[in-house]
Amino acid sequence: MHCPFCRHSDSRVIDSRTADDGTAIRRRRQCPECGKRFTTAESVTITVLKRNGVTESFSRAKVTDGVRKACQGRPVSDDDLAVLARSVEETVRASGCAEIASHDVGMAILGPLRDLDEIAYLRFASVYRAFTSLEDFESEISLLRAERDLSTTSAT
Repeated sequence: MHCPFCRHSDSRVIDSRTADDGTAIRRRRQCPECGKRFTTAESVTITVLKRNGVTESFSRAKVTDGVRKACQGRPVSDDDLAVLARSVEETVRASGCAEIASHDVGMAILGPLRDLDEIAYLRFASVYRAFTSLEDFESEISLLRAERDLSTTSAT
């Protein structure tokens, strides 16, 4: 790590702490040459591989923006979207892969979105899974009803 003040090629770590809910490490460093202190932040970058072959860094904001469109007009708050995006990021990080397909990110969105709002889930799934007919919607609605029936019978 180069010193930002004198450009010396080495520095000494004085203190390390986790940051951003444990997804990053904040390090306090000191330059042995000039003695000045500075802070660095280290985080693991997850790369998303899109269908067209382009790669980009994973972004919670991009997840939130995509889901927000599906939630338009629904009783879903910005806080709900932030929790969903954090859940998706945790799922993606838990995979242990440095690169993940955009399809897998979409799959990680579907579960929490279904729990949050079924209508928004259907909207998102219809685009994500490229529904082409009413039968696609009907089969997905049937699955939702079956899952709901299972959860209500097991809760009683």
